[in-house]
Amino acid sequence: MIRNKQAAVDGINIFYREAGPETAPTILLLHGFPTSSHMFRNLIPALAERYHVVAPDLPGFGFSDVPTRQQFRYTFENLAKVIGRFTQSIGLKNFAIYVFDYGAPVGLRLALAHPEHITAIISQNGNAYEEGLSEGWNPIQKYWKEPSAANRAALRDFLKPEATRWQYTHGVQDAALIAPESYTLDSALLARPGNHEIQLDLFLDYASNVALYPKFQKYFCKNQPPLLAVWGKNDPFFLPPGAEAFKRDNPNAEVHFYDTGHFALETHHQEIAGAIHDFLGRKLRSKAAA
Repeated sequence: MIRNKQAAVDGINIFYREAGPETAPTILLLHGFPTSSHMFRNLIPALAERYHVVAPDLPGFGFSDVPTRQQFRYTFENLAKVIGRFTQSIGLKNFAIYVFDYGAPVGLRLALAHPEHITAIISQNGNAYEEGLSEGWNPIQKYWKEPSAANRAALRDFLKPEATRWQYTHGVQDAALIAPESYTLDSALLARPGNHEIQLDLFLDYASNVALYPKFQKYFCKNQPPLLAVWGKNDPFFLPPGAEAFKRDNPNAEVHFYDTGHFALETHHQEIAGAIHDFLGRKLRSKAAA
């Protein structure tokens, strides 16, 4: 049974989905662009029999509050701070993180700040290496180098409904498997007043995540957290070499590829849930024994 709840964090109402026994090990699911915790609607029940699962919507996304740009500065550092305080507000102490897309720099910032709280990392197309960035990032990287009005305007096509639908269907072997409510809900929430400017601010700030890649990599190398990469290999944004690179700094990292796109859970949630159960069943038990 999934419970739909809210928590107040620094005056921002954070919507989250929660399932599973609170006494079980916790998994914190962190979504990406342009979606919300809705992307985990199939994964949550598949994990909840064994785990306490918590999936918040980031500020400005899903059903969490959307403070104005005057009220809240939309940076990945600030998103991570809010989610960090969210975990404290609902009493989470130690937890695994499942990070996807934008969820990766948010979750990895949590890991840098409090490595003692992180029991494992599951990265589903959540990048931390420059070799994982595809040419699809070129227009955004151009904006990083020259944050002009023209370069900002050139990115507005990424916010159109057809672009959102393409993110869901590109690289998928059978597009009929993609539930239309997924990209339709994302598009509707993206279209809220002021939201496009928020997303463009985050496009610009994504450069701060790439700048942190060396620190993320140092964390993997030093702390050796149990790490599982489950990757849609046809992702147009985050390439398979980004998944393989985890093993460079964390030789015990496990990497699985699936013949699908960016939103791998839309087509392969059963396979990914199975991989998570196998991985955490082995790694969390061995860590507890140690």
